[in-house]
Amino acid sequence: MGRSLTFLLVFLAYLIFFMGLLQRVLIFPLVWARPASAFRLLAWWIRLQATITLTLIRTVGGVRLRVDGRIDPQSCIVIMNHQSLIDIPIGLALMPGPLPLIAGRRRYARGLPGISPYLRGAPNPLVSQTPEHRKADLAGILKTAALVDAGDASLLLFPEGHRTRNGDILPFMPGGLHTVLSRTRRPVYCIVGDGMWQSRTLKEALVRLAGLQINVRVIGPFEPPADKTQIQAFVDHIRAHMVETLNEMRRSDAA
Repeated sequence: MGRSLTFLLVFLAYLIFFMGLLQRVLIFPLVWARPASAFRLLAWWIRLQATITLTLIRTVGGVRLRVDGRIDPQSCIVIMNHQSLIDIPIGLALMPGPLPLIAGRRRYARGLPGISPYLRGAPNPLVSQTPEHRKADLAGILKTAALVDAGDASLLLFPEGHRTRNGDILPFMPGGLHTVLSRTRRPVYCIVGDGMWQSRTLKEALVRLAGLQINVRVIGPFEPPADKTQIQAFVDHIRAHMVETLNEMRRSDAA
């Protein structure tokens, strides 16, 4: 518990005094002053944050992270299974192309030092999965799909919608993924991660983060179907491939 708590305290200080402060006094003013280079600056900044976060997780938290495979530096859609909040910096760090955007929960756009301002300051689609925000959710996803299709951004999606409690891959919630796939044929990559579900919440991270062994595998690219009626079959194929990959990773670790 001591090492996990130390990491969380160090990371909170980092969010407030480095990420949050520099965003406010340097990054966002540069973005507003130089809109033509805004996406390049934001892409550099968020990848830097993801890399620093993973470095802190490894060095302070004692977490071991192994990654197999890579994503080509191009505009794409990245689908990742959702075991904990550690998924997010891993996914962002593995996306080397144009500005990586993430479909984030609307409630995270307020109250999180460093993170909330970035979610609002970059064109990340925010979703709440509630009836009163359905139109706003759709508008955000459509805007992001257009950026991806134009080659200006990539999108990281967690189509399970919720963090799994046992590490298994949950059924996909089709809404946002179907919307994006119906509006762009950019390549699809999948990131399958395991070993994080034991620290899925902040409370669990306080006692279980230290010493975790996290394994990640990148699979793809997959080409989305041109026929929109085949999107669900494509999604089913993608999920089945991710489930089999996760099972294979676990068999390899047990051997």
